Amino acid sequence: MNIKKLFITVVIIGMFGWAVYDLTSSSTSEDNKEEENKEFNVTEGQGSDNNTNEVGLEVGKKAPDFQLTTLNDKKISLSNLKGEKVMINFWATWCPPCRAEMPDMEKFYQNEDITILAINLTSTESGLGDVRDFVKEFELSFPILLDKQNNIATSYQIRPIPTTYMVDSNGVIQHKALGAMNYEQMVKQYKQMN
Repeated sequence: MNIKKLFITVVIIGMFGWAVYDLTSSSTSEDNKEEENKEFNVTEGQGSDNNTNEVGLEVGKKAPDFQLTTLNDKKISLSNLKGEKVMINFWATWCPPCRAEMPDMEKFYQNEDITILAINLTSTESGLGDVRDFVKEFELSFPILLDKQNNIATSYQIRPIPTTYMVDSNGVIQHKALGAMNYEQMVKQYKQMN
């Protein structure tokens, strides 16, 4: 019986040790990526043109172009917004963090020179009425784009929602946020864009 307890204890300690190792190695990897992104942003701000024509989903790459229709049947494409700072936000009405950040997004839109493209994952909604009701409830004045088949969400590899991309006036991704952002975070990222 003592050997069994000893074996179980060793296994538990080994699992705990592995979990600590895995946690510290993945956070170190994330810290290294953040440092690389900071370094890239610094050189980007100094006029370097490296990788700015490369399309991708990482910070420092051009955001993939898309065209969607708004709730008001207006077509909007990202490429037509060159010269503007753009916040691309993927969301749904049933998502509690999306609901939590919407008032801050509206305040951000009202207070800063930013174009917000709020891309609704329409195929996950029970109907367009839910989206319209949501917009009325939160008194949203920025464009609500409808990703009816989730094609854009798929091309942007959206996993958690909300997910937000901050894109500078050259169409280059300057920040990516997985999860809700508050007003202060939005302003901070906006001010760091060129």
